[in-house]
Amino acid sequence: MNAPTVVRSTPRHIGTTTADFATTDTPIGPFTALIDTDGIVLASGWTPDAENLRSLIHPTLRPAELRRRDSLGELTRIITDYHAGDLTAIDTVPVRQHSGEFLLHAWEVLRKVPAGAPITYTEYSAISGRPDATRAAANACARNAAALFIPCHRIFRIGGALGGFRWGLPIKRWLLDHEGESRSSLFATT
Repeated sequence: MNAPTVVRSTPRHIGTTTADFATTDTPIGPFTALIDTDGIVLASGWTPDAENLRSLIHPTLRPAELRRRDSLGELTRIITDYHAGDLTAIDTVPVRQHSGEFLLHAWEVLRKVPAGAPITYTEYSAISGRPDATRAAANACARNAAALFIPCHRIFRIGGALGGFRWGLPIKRWLLDHEGESRSSLFATT
């Protein structure tokens, strides 16, 4: 899986592809990943609902059909390895998302936030090149369809509040704890 972290390509036309998906049991619940015909992650999250994940994919990339698999091979192994403690297993998994330049760049920046070193939305907006655009940085996290592989869980609010997370704050807390978060204020009341 040594491929580019965020794949930039011409979007496909709606309804032209079938995506494969598999659900993996993890310590924090079922984790489902959808991949395109190239084996690149289109969407993922802690849910058994592949249709919900499909709805998160940009319309120009959204597959017309989903095909359940027992395993996605190497990707399923990576998901299992990450949850078992290999925090760098996810670092090179290729992801395909579509949006404007800022969001594509912001998602690439998220891939560079190391496990165990979470940052605030303000810090994230600054390293994304728009220090005054904290809301835009938060929007990049909210619109991320490829949870875990683009680790939006590593971003929190000033003052230590966790902020939002599509998959729930208990999962975000578990992920940060699993990654050995170094800022004790992260577990402040949200």
